Amino acid sequence: MAKEKVLEALQKSNEMMDAKGIMEATGLERADVDKAIKALRKDGVVDSPKRCFYAAAE
Repeated sequence: MAKEKVLEALQKSNEMMDAKGIMEATGLERADVDKAIKALRKDGVVDSPKRCFYAAAE
């Protein structure tokens, strides 16, 4: 559930987002955002082009 929300927020954004921005966009807690980002990066769906900022993979 959290993974889908995080991915959707990143896909809708035209810019890279940090964890705080993702929290605001999704309403999720920080721990849930961090776990979702870690899982999505492992799956290759999310990139981190800049430290602590994330974007949906091209």
